[in-house]
Amino acid sequence: MDEELFALLIGAGTKGSPVQQVSQALLKEAGSLAMMATWEAADFARVRGLGPAKAAELSAVMELARRIRERAQDPGEKLDAPLKVWARMEPLAAGLTVEKCWVLCLNRRNRLLALHEVSSGTATSALLHPREVFRQALRHGAPAAIVAHNHPSGDPTPSAADRTVTRQLVEAGRVVGVELVDHVVMGRPEADPAGKGWFSFGEAGLI
Repeated sequence: MDEELFALLIGAGTKGSPVQQVSQALLKEAGSLAMMATWEAADFARVRGLGPAKAAELSAVMELARRIRERAQDPGEKLDAPLKVWARMEPLAAGLTVEKCWVLCLNRRNRLLALHEVSSGTATSALLHPREVFRQALRHGAPAAIVAHNHPSGDPTPSAADRTVTRQLVEAGRVVGVELVDHVVMGRPEADPAGKGWFSFGEAGLI
């Protein structure tokens, strides 16, 4: 089914590269739709049979799909469980090859007020400063916040650095009057030793 959909998007192949063959090569090169969603035009252009114009068109389709998926979420949804946080953030974290951190600003009933990316790092770490996290929370008048960050490996087991920064966030939150409700590490169920796809510091009693 995926091959047929991409064949329709591609429209026509080139000499020596029939459209069905191009579609198959595209999916094989990406490995998964989640990974393809992170591609830019240059990534599509590497696939034989896709010219610059078609590569740019497919890149635009992926970007549009990402935006639709993100905005389909209810901005005022209640985030009172780590599973809900994981479900909310998975569209943003899927396929990323570097660590990113986000702050989810909440009202007193744990409903989402705003979501901001506050850090982007490397494949194994992301620099996260409590000041930036709570600056966003205070800007929105949020009495509470959740921090989420991804592990590109898919294994959400927290590192020593994750544990340290969580303690720093808890202390900084107390100083500025913003409660850190949770710190959720995003992964994938198939790579998680626990089979869930996330690790919650709150659920583990570490906040």
